[in-house]
Amino acid sequence: MLGPPPFAYHATAVRPTWASLAPDLRAAVAARLGSPVVGATTAGAGFTGGFAAVLETAAGDKVFVKAARASDQRHLCDWYAHEARVVAALPSQVAAPRPRWTLATPDWFVLCLDAVDGGPPALPWSAADLSATLDAWATAADALVSPPAALVDLGLPALSTMIRDDLSEWGGIAAGHTPLPPGAEPARGHLAALAALEATAPALATTPGTALVHGDLRVDNVLIDTGGRAWLCDWNWLCHGPAWFDTAMLLITAYADGLDADSLWANHPTAAGAPGRALDAALTAMSGYFLTRATAPPNDASPLVRAHQRWHGDAALSWLLTRNGWA
Repeated sequence: MLGPPPFAYHATAVRPTWASLAPDLRAAVAARLGSPVVGATTAGAGFTGGFAAVLETAAGDKVFVKAARASDQRHLCDWYAHEARVVAALPSQVAAPRPRWTLATPDWFVLCLDAVDGGPPALPWSAADLSATLDAWATAADALVSPPAALVDLGLPALSTMIRDDLSEWGGIAAGHTPLPPGAEPARGHLAALAALEATAPALATTPGTALVHGDLRVDNVLIDTGGRAWLCDWNWLCHGPAWFDTAMLLITAYADGLDADSLWANHPTAAGAPGRALDAALTAMSGYFLTRATAPPNDASPLVRAHQRWHGDAALSWLLTRNGWA
């Protein structure tokens, strides 16, 4: 058991406040809302520096608004625009905040979504929150097995390609091309086995048809509302692939809490029919990715992003080594 991370997921981001935004932008947002903004609660979660807050209007409406500057946050503008297209086309069974409108100016891109009255799950997981999240993901994954044409037509990437291009670090470590990152020392005697297992991941994550997967289903992309329902957020990495990969990613935090993550995996509907070494392959790909990325310099958007990556990598590697008797 690793225990909870040494930081709080509800306080990882450094964001501008509503009051700090340019007056013309605030006026444009209020105009689209149809009522003056009388309250703003900045989102503390996340690892980007874009504006994100729940806004309350004089008319009593509450919305969640994201905004990014075109001058130095072009990637966020593109992400928010993509997110708007994706979430608008998700099947109704998927518990995700829906977009209300977007606003593009020469300087800003703004996305307005339904607000969820709640917050991120606390760690360690409560039984109720984890059950609600796993149930929400099972329902969403089932709805995305045969996604609507509006999603398929977006030309989304394949998870197998993303794994091959971005989540294949153990091969380089085993070959000596990449230094063994801090936290990976327990794996030193198993580098060849990890590289071989990692090499199977793209093929295991290749699925026939057009089934879609969230692609980034972590605890910090979940909200639990005041009624106990789980909402799945941040759909920027939606891709074609098997749902069991996201289940493995989500359960890393359950393993770190000392829960029986293997049983949770085996009993989840998305694991039914998964290849025999699917969980090990997913943990290998994610542990190498997170531990390697954790060695990068800090960034201005979140001083805690490297700690987040290191903790996730440590937990994924510990689970993998324990499962294979290498711990």
